[in-house]
Amino acid sequence: IGAKKHPMKDETATEIVVPKDQLALTERAAMKIGQLAEREGKLGAMLRVGIQGGGCSGLSYVFSFVDKAEARDKTFEAFGAKVVVDPKSMLYLGGTVLEWQESLMKSGFVLKNPNEVKSCSCGESFSV
Repeated sequence: IGAKKHPMKDETATEIVVPKDQLALTERAAMKIGQLAEREGKLGAMLRVGIQGGGCSGLSYVFSFVDKAEARDKTFEAFGAKVVVDPKSMLYLGGTVLEWQESLMKSGFVLKNPNEVKSCSCGESFSV
């Protein structure tokens, strides 16, 4: 008898440990990357994850689709999806897990970043 996975089970229940020079993504995040890229007409594109100054806590995450990585980018692949991160952003994102979460209020990518010291109440910015 196999265990059945509850369809609304939160993926954060199992903690994923990621080395400080890596970024990991959950299966749900990888699936959403593919779906969103296809919806935007960018089938096979990579998700660029970065950090920019701004927001009420000082830094915020940015996401965009790109066709190819830059020479110095780090590329991470899991479950058929690719994520690229520039070297400067990688300093803040090392050890992070990219997840996709859905609720009645909002849905989107969430970064479980062990480097965050505090984040704002809206969850859109953070500081390290």
